Amino acid sequence: MKEALFYQKLDGAVRCGLCNHFCRITPGKRGICGVRENQDGELKTLVYGRLIAMNVDPIEKKPLYHFLPGSLSYSIATVGCNFRCKHCQNADISQLPADAHRIAGEVVEPEEVVASALQAGVQSISYTYTEPTIFFEYALDVAVLAQQAGLKNVFVSNGYMSQEAVLAISPYLDAVNVDLKGDSGFYRQVCGAELEPVKQNIRLLWDLGIWVEVTTLVIPGYNDSEDQLREIARFLASVDRDMPWHVTAFYPTYKLRDARRTSAGDLRRALQAGREAGLRYVYAGNIPGESDQTICPQCGEVLVDRYAMRTLRNSVVEGGCPSCHTPIAGRW
Repeated sequence: MKEALFYQKLDGAVRCGLCNHFCRITPGKRGICGVRENQDGELKTLVYGRLIAMNVDPIEKKPLYHFLPGSLSYSIATVGCNFRCKHCQNADISQLPADAHRIAGEVVEPEEVVASALQAGVQSISYTYTEPTIFFEYALDVAVLAQQAGLKNVFVSNGYMSQEAVLAISPYLDAVNVDLKGDSGFYRQVCGAELEPVKQNIRLLWDLGIWVEVTTLVIPGYNDSEDQLREIARFLASVDRDMPWHVTAFYPTYKLRDARRTSAGDLRRALQAGREAGLRYVYAGNIPGESDQTICPQCGEVLVDRYAMRTLRNSVVEGGCPSCHTPIAGRW
């Protein structure tokens, strides 16, 4: 069992500094994530090398549309999460330590992950499905080896890492998709977290030169008001109008079964909010055919055609539009 990074000893208790919950953990207890435990005054990670999922996915599934389009990514996860989202679509693994107090997973060393990724012929490793923050020590060790092997590293994250953790992983991190879930009330009511650290990390990651795309799952009656959608869009535009925003469709699941499914009309309202805020690249997901093309913001040419989370055609040439030569933001 591996000692955790980012913690302070407090007379028997410990203060975890991995994420913005900053849990104070007494002996024998675990943090909110359910996978970091105070064992005799030392903080241990319970999920180092304990993979619950290993799959090869299209990079578009993350979703990342402006990062190595058409490539494959070796995707890994452990159990656990530092959020308690009532609408979690992977609750069977993300909430396993919290709901069942159980740590599951197959022991896989970092070297084995990288070897498997290379054998699969992918261009990147994605730390995804649950929350990579909570298996940070393992993710960091894998990421260092992956970079040495010529692979890119991708986080799909709720964005709740502490600044110290962001800075530690940043030299090895190439792209991140961050969930920006709603307003402050939504975060407190539905996720058990705060909004501001997520916004701060989106800005920090972008400023560090890491490619960032943002996803918002649009949940009718919870985070889909005009004001809520505009607030998110305006914030992203204040960071950079080139940051892609994915608005995706919700279906009732886990502890949030009272909300209706997201309609195509709901997503179109979100698309409109993004465009009105000045965002250049806004995408609708989970509903095939609903605005998943990349279009040149200058001349309107369709540059990337996608369907069902796969790139069908990529016409971007040397990072730009082949017709008008306008630079297209991303890592092509």
